[in-house]
Amino acid sequence: MSCIVLFTDFGPSGPYIGQMESVLQQAAPNVPVINLLSNAPTADPRLGSYLLAVLRHSFPVNSIFLAVVDPGVGGERRAVVLQADGQTFVGPDNGLLNTVAVQSQNAQWSEIIWKPEHCSMSFHGRDLFAPIAAKLAINAADGLLRPFDRNDLSDWPHDLAEVIYFDHYGNAMTGLRCHEAFFGKTLTVNGIAIKHADTFSAVTEQQAFWYKNSSGLVEIAVNKGRAEQQLALELGAQICFSAF
Repeated sequence: MSCIVLFTDFGPSGPYIGQMESVLQQAAPNVPVINLLSNAPTADPRLGSYLLAVLRHSFPVNSIFLAVVDPGVGGERRAVVLQADGQTFVGPDNGLLNTVAVQSQNAQWSEIIWKPEHCSMSFHGRDLFAPIAAKLAINAADGLLRPFDRNDLSDWPHDLAEVIYFDHYGNAMTGLRCHEAFFGKTLTVNGIAIKHADTFSAVTEQQAFWYKNSSGLVEIAVNKGRAEQQLALELGAQICFSAF
C-alpha cells in the first residue's frame, strides 16, 4: 500500500497541515498519512530540496511525497509530479524536487494539468497538490498529468556544502553526503575550524565537532550545547574541508 508523506515549511502550529490531512482523508481514506517535516527551511525550496532528497530514503518504494515549500504560489511556476526510483513526489516546480531528480537513477516528470473547481491562489498545498497526491495513491490520476522532458538540471549540484537545517537540539545539518574521504579532515564554517568525531561522547562538553549523521549527511554539533547559537550559524552558511 502507498503512504502519503508530508514535507512542508508550514510550521508545527496553525491550521495548514490539518487542512491538507482533511483533504487526503476524504479523498483517500484508507491511505496512511505521515507528517514527516513541517519546518523545512521557510520559503527556501533550494535548501529544502537537499533535505527532502535525504529524508526520502526512510520510506519504501510506492511512497508518495506531498512536498510544499512554495513562496511562488499563485505565480508562473508549474505544478508537477516527479516519479523517481519508485517513489512519487508532488509539488511546485521551483527547485524543491530537483535534488531528488538529479540523485536518482530514473526520474520522470509530469505537469499537473488537472484544475480543481475551487483553488485558492495562496494554498495550492490543500487545493491542488493534496488532491493529486490522493488520486495518485488510489490510482485515479489518469488524464490528470502530462509528461514532459527535462533538460535544464545539468548544473544542479548533487550535493550542497551549506547548512540546510537546524534540528531541535541546534545541530546543523548540511546538504553534503558524507564520504570516508572526509574523515580526519577539519571542517571550516564561519571561519571556525571544527574537527571530526564519531560520537557526542568522544568530545568534551561544549566542544563543537562534525560527524556523519543518521541520514548520512555531514552535520555540525556541540556536545550538550547548541551549535546554531555557539557558532552563530545561519541557514545557507557554507562549509569546506581541509586536511588539517
